[in-house]
Amino acid sequence: MQEFLEYVVKGLVQHPDAVSVIPVERAGVTIYELRMETSDVGKIIGRQGVTINAIRSLLLVGGAKKGLRCSLEIVEGQPAQ
Repeated sequence: MQEFLEYVVKGLVQHPDAVSVIPVERAGVTIYELRMETSDVGKIIGRQGVTINAIRSLLLVGGAKKGLRCSLEIVEGQPAQ
């Protein structure tokens, strides 16, 4: 799922090299922390959150097919290198 998220997000942003997806386990749920350049956050969120909600929906369906519970969070701040 991490590779899928990286592929989708890197295709949408202007600075794909600054994108990082870090999986974190919390209470049986894998939360993918998405870090990127501040200027690219708006592109991922989209108008009224349409883009981020679509990405989250794809993540939920893909995770369910593999028997996983997944979530996505955008983490503000410096991108992880």
